Amino acid sequence: MKLLVTGGAGFIGSNFIHYILKKYSDYQITNLDALTYCGNLENLKEVENNVNYKFVKGDICDVELVDNLIKNCDAIVHFAAESHVDRSILDSSPFIKTNILGTVNLLNAAQKYNKRFHHVSTDEVFGSLGSIGYFCEKSLYDPHSPYSASKAASDHLVRSYFYTHGLPITITNCSNNYGPYQFPEKLIPLFVTNLLEGEKVPIYGDGLNIRDWLYVEDHCHAIDLVLHKGKIGETYCVGGDEERTNMEITRKILEILGFNEEKIEYVVDRKAHDKRYAIDASKIKKELGWLPEHTFEDAMEKTIKWYTKNQEWWKRIKTGEYRDYYKKQYNK
Repeated sequence: MKLLVTGGAGFIGSNFIHYILKKYSDYQITNLDALTYCGNLENLKEVENNVNYKFVKGDICDVELVDNLIKNCDAIVHFAAESHVDRSILDSSPFIKTNILGTVNLLNAAQKYNKRFHHVSTDEVFGSLGSIGYFCEKSLYDPHSPYSASKAASDHLVRSYFYTHGLPITITNCSNNYGPYQFPEKLIPLFVTNLLEGEKVPIYGDGLNIRDWLYVEDHCHAIDLVLHKGKIGETYCVGGDEERTNMEITRKILEILGFNEEKIEYVVDRKAHDKRYAIDASKIKKELGWLPEHTFEDAMEKTIKWYTKNQEWWKRIKTGEYRDYYKKQYNK
């Protein structure tokens, strides 16, 4: 199978490429990534010489480029997105451009050549939960940030191409991912790297916001199953069954790295900060046999060990030095 992976230099996309190349020796992957601030080719250094892997620097809004790439693939796995809520609050324009217009461009080309299309989305499109209940495939959309609104729009567009044009699509809405190669602006890598540099960790508000945490490799497994066995036109919610408050996450990181709570710094809460996300993943478990294979405790240990062992990787990101890697290859 020939896969076009968009946003494959990012966190989840790069983990997915590693996963697929390891599992399927005969699959060919083309990775299309614009290499914006969180796209990092160093995430893929281990596979850059693999004969079944090809990187293309480009924007998913580029009509001609996208048309040429989709024409020659069997399926598209669409990760490419602006994804940081805080950045969307400061400026929503890049989120509209990439997450909505870029997705439309991909869909138009996929429709033209009738290609299999899998769209990777988030549980944030459903808004916020109270103290009880779970998001599922039938949950109403209620996005609260420009980021989640842009992802909600892209979900609706993908689904509309199935109903209007018969495009063979599937969608996954996942909970908070963590693991190797995550850009250090997200909670877990930010806190780990701050502590390793002797800095404090900033907690929004009271730290009691709850998220369902999903190890990235388990997420890749779920996408793999939906891509190959999922019912066309369907959505599958993917969660780790690991609800934790931000404070619990922080204390676990402090414990593993041997620090106390003096390292916590409370900061003003994020605007429109959703209180709780939690996913009911029973559909993908029942229909496709998916189960998360990593416990939160084991996966957190693995994640923190990875950031501890790969300090050069994240220090280059924090200082901007990793961009020299691109300049050598693209003179940009």
